[in-house]
Amino acid sequence: MQIIKLNVGDVLELKKTHPCGGKLFRVMRVGSEVRIVCESCGRDLVLDRIKLEKAIKSIRPVQD
Repeated sequence: MQIIKLNVGDVLELKKTHPCGGKLFRVMRVGSEVRIVCESCGRDLVLDRIKLEKAIKSIRPVQD
């Protein structure tokens, strides 16, 4: 299994929706645990990297 390259600022679309109805999350911190924030409600989540990588549907890279 290959590690997915994530950068701070990337927007992730996950397979399942957040309870608020949003599917887009912004990456705030990357490591063995990844901190993401819901774009709809602003809720902060910390997930294990392996669990998050399985839940990613698409990645929208940060625009420079």
